[in-house]
Amino acid sequence: MGLWIALGVVVLVLLWAAGAYNRLVGLRNKVREAWSGIDVQLTRRADLIPNLVETVRGYRIHEREVLENVTQARAGLMGASGPRQAAQAENMLEQALGRLFAVAEDYPDLKANENFLALQSELSELEEEIAFSRRFYNALVQELNTAIQRVPTVIVARAFGFSEAEFFQAEDAARAVPGVDFS
Repeated sequence: MGLWIALGVVVLVLLWAAGAYNRLVGLRNKVREAWSGIDVQLTRRADLIPNLVETVRGYRIHEREVLENVTQARAGLMGASGPRQAAQAENMLEQALGRLFAVAEDYPDLKANENFLALQSELSELEEEIAFSRRFYNALVQELNTAIQRVPTVIVARAFGFSEAEFFQAEDAARAVPGVDFS
């Protein structure tokens, strides 16, 4: 009788471990899928930037430094691997785009240009989609990391090499409050 009880306990533990393993695999795959969604949005934005740069370039050649910064930031984003590098590259790109739009403010004809307005609108929509994708990704990362850290699932996670996923976080510079000078 004692052997049957012990065998029953072992079977229950194995069933629980299999369930915990399957849950962790599912969460890991959801995190990867969510990261893929962010990557798609970042790529769409990076693909839009050359058109925006060309539209602005036609208006003012001496603003070359701003355009080069945007191009370099885009290249950095395209070459980023993983959430940390992508977040750093995205921060640089956001700063460069901010300077680009500041340049556009100096040229009323450019601000009224249909191509520029359409590109600016599409970029704005993409920014909203990227923000949503980041929130979704970070929620899944939090769920996976919590599952990996909880007892007794931590035993299965360690046994099968599950590791915590990295959050997609803004850089310190992006969190800084911008200064406003009306002088």
